[in-house]
Amino acid sequence: MTAPATRPTGFARLNAWIMRETTGGALLLFAAAIALIWANSPWRGGYEALSAITIGPAAIHLDLSLATWAADGLLAVFFFTVGVELKHEFVSGSLRKPKEAAVPVLGAVAGMAMPAILYVIAVTVLGDTSALHGWAIPTATDIAFALGVLAIFGRGLPRGVRTFLLTLAVVDDLLAIVIIAIFYTAGINLLALLGSLVAVGVFLLVVRSKRPSWWLLLPIAIIAWVLMHEAGVHATIAGVLLGFCVPSKKVHGETDSRTHRFGDKIGPFSSGFALPVFAFFAAGVNIVDGDGLGAVVAQPVFIAIAAALVLGKLIGVLGMTALVVKLTPLRLPDAIGVRDLLPVGFLTGIGFTVSLLIAELSFPDSEHTAAAKLAVLGGSLLAAVLAAITLRHDAKRARSDDMNEDGIPDIDRTPIGSDADESEIDAHVDGRDSQPHTKES
Repeated sequence: MTAPATRPTGFARLNAWIMRETTGGALLLFAAAIALIWANSPWRGGYEALSAITIGPAAIHLDLSLATWAADGLLAVFFFTVGVELKHEFVSGSLRKPKEAAVPVLGAVAGMAMPAILYVIAVTVLGDTSALHGWAIPTATDIAFALGVLAIFGRGLPRGVRTFLLTLAVVDDLLAIVIIAIFYTAGINLLALLGSLVAVGVFLLVVRSKRPSWWLLLPIAIIAWVLMHEAGVHATIAGVLLGFCVPSKKVHGETDSRTHRFGDKIGPFSSGFALPVFAFFAAGVNIVDGDGLGAVVAQPVFIAIAAALVLGKLIGVLGMTALVVKLTPLRLPDAIGVRDLLPVGFLTGIGFTVSLLIAELSFPDSEHTAAAKLAVLGGSLLAAVLAAITLRHDAKRARSDDMNEDGIPDIDRTPIGSDADESEIDAHVDGRDSQPHTKES
């Protein structure tokens, strides 16, 4: 006689609801909308005062405003979950095959370069060379927002589209963070940086031990974050490095990988609290105390960022990936065709989180910052709408048996939103890879 299944607790149901990709995108939008409304209301002084509240120990240079804590601290948690998920995909997921991983990585690089080039051309032609320092703003993709749009409007498309988008978005964000470290850092404290890397190494040893304890991992992670912040490098890099330390294969006889377990534990906090709080403090653009909305949207920096997010990302991602699969032996992942790259290109134009972060770092003056943030919000919204339209169109079209044209019938056609057992599907894919095959002429 089997024991009756236990009903999930209220806390477990809340975590499951938060972890839905549609929920994450909705929470981001809600937080940004509240901030934008409050920052332009008669009570906008309260929003500014709240953002400027300073807390933390000054002795170690952590007397930061709430807005800075959200950008430097909470985003590190988010990037930890990013590192964990990407580590799993590269080691144990569908991107463990170099030929398949190479295509989205190359697309991500082009998707970063083209918006930057388009931005530089636009602000130069429009006569505002003082805004050139913001060239990196449209290079990043907001993972949570983009996956939320895909989850809602991409039903019917194969789950490989999600994995492909995830890789593009994460590589975009990682490259953006590297850009911050190189181009938006006045100076680097090498001793503090070395200390942070040592702490990451200790974290690596502990997290791979037989029984890693949270009471030990958390202090080590905090030390790595503090030293990275002290080094002058953006502290979110520490989150990514720590995420990559988590084992993605089953170890010590465990029934599930630690990347899954850590993602399940930290994901709800990241999606339900860290990202919405950052969005709340970053999206509050005051446009009523200046020359008005018309003056803001007429600025070259606004036009350049909005165009670079929507067009630059699309041209870079779609153009590079199409060229790679047509001119080289590299192929898209299983069940994905070149036509799927049109909505994916628009999805990568949803900059939001990291783009707002870079906007704050790019311009010391409020005039450029306001225009940049408003352009990120407007451009991301337009990209999301275009992505939704093209996703529904793509999902309704018939699909062939070999969408990626690698000469092998597609196996993993599981649609986005399906409850199918992914481990079972991966086993089938692995079985297919182990069989000898020849490419059809």
